Amino acid sequence: MSQLNPKVGFVSLGCPKALVDSERILTQLRSEGYDIVPSYDSADVVVVNTCGFIDSAVTESLDAIGEAMNQNGKVIVTGCLGKRPEQIREAYPNVLAVSGPQDYQSVMEAVHEALPPKHDPFVDLVPDYGIKLTPRHYAYLKISEGCNHKCSFCIIPSMRGKLVSRPVDEVLREAERLVRGGVKELLVVSQDTSAYGVDVKYAEKMWRDKAYQTRLKALCEGLSELDAWVRMHYVYPYPHVDEVVPLMAENRILPYLDIPFQHASPRILRLMKRPGAVEKTLERVQNWRRLAPDITVRSTFIVGFPGETEAEFEELLSFLDEAQLDRVGAFAYSPVEGATANDLPDAVPEEVKQERLARFMEKQAQISAARLEAKIGTVQQCLVDAIEGDIAVARSKADAPEIDGLVHIQNADQVPLRVGEFVDVEITESDEHDLYGDALPSAARPAFDLKML
Repeated sequence: MSQLNPKVGFVSLGCPKALVDSERILTQLRSEGYDIVPSYDSADVVVVNTCGFIDSAVTESLDAIGEAMNQNGKVIVTGCLGKRPEQIREAYPNVLAVSGPQDYQSVMEAVHEALPPKHDPFVDLVPDYGIKLTPRHYAYLKISEGCNHKCSFCIIPSMRGKLVSRPVDEVLREAERLVRGGVKELLVVSQDTSAYGVDVKYAEKMWRDKAYQTRLKALCEGLSELDAWVRMHYVYPYPHVDEVVPLMAENRILPYLDIPFQHASPRILRLMKRPGAVEKTLERVQNWRRLAPDITVRSTFIVGFPGETEAEFEELLSFLDEAQLDRVGAFAYSPVEGATANDLPDAVPEEVKQERLARFMEKQAQISAARLEAKIGTVQQCLVDAIEGDIAVARSKADAPEIDGLVHIQNADQVPLRVGEFVDVEITESDEHDLYGDALPSAARPAFDLKML
């Protein structure tokens, strides 16, 4: 063991919700005097935060545990795969401890047992916004845990439990601390953002001497008071989602909705146990665009779901043509251990799933290319993520980090740019995924025009 502060290595896998869990554990570790180190060799113990949603994620998690065991030998496992401890211990019986998602106390107890802390409160200072694993200028803001839905392809409720909403004042105070610490973009995440507050009957709390309900619209109104981009993710298509679109039209939160439709065949949606009123979905997308013409609609879909016929897949392609979604991700259906969809008849052959996925992505690539081409000649407000020589990489209001496109600024050597600052970019070119352009001389600017606040 080290003679100075005890040292912990950390491996974080999975979705943004899991990333937030990692940040909370790391914040607690640092507040107790542990050093976080980047290599197995320098660590006294290693924590692996796992994912277990689909088979490929399980494999990745088991591989990461194995690597940590081989390189270090003292490993604590947490996260979604921790809900299947027998699977972990069968592969690696000598891991020190296994716990499930959000079980921060068990992780800390396991660390304490393996590596007692040496905390000096006069030296071990942690910023009030905690330890972040994202770049300083953006952060994920998790508003709830768990989910009340029973989608047949998903096992998240069995891993993360029923919906538990965080009090709205607690969320707003965290957001305030993040912005005060330099965050320019807040990415709101949960398993089901639209259901926020239903479990606490939309309880009212006070923030900045004003009452806010624990409800999606009220949360957005509160977040809009902060000088930062606010981006909504994992929005289930409930009717009340329509209530936040006017806030987007008023430039109070970003005109961006990440809303997983999953499919467009009413029968397949019923088998998935998802909302199946496809015509109403199309009407709503059109209405959102009428209210907020600049809105970006991102969605995800599953192709090759058990029982999906060629005709139903064609329905999905037709939906893409009609909806003209801006950003789309798709996955070939993969059985997840414990999902009820595994018991459905008429599994689609793997080669058919992959062929449909390729056709789906080709269709969406054409749509994306056309929608991005329409932005040539416009000026887009962008947030700079990186600068490499005479090229800067940024994102527009339409682009979430890691999952959407980029804006490549071609004249970064001619305009004073800084990572984490806003800049206006005149768009000159585009392709299927990204935009290209030149930064305007006015360079850095605030997140929103003051007249809009």
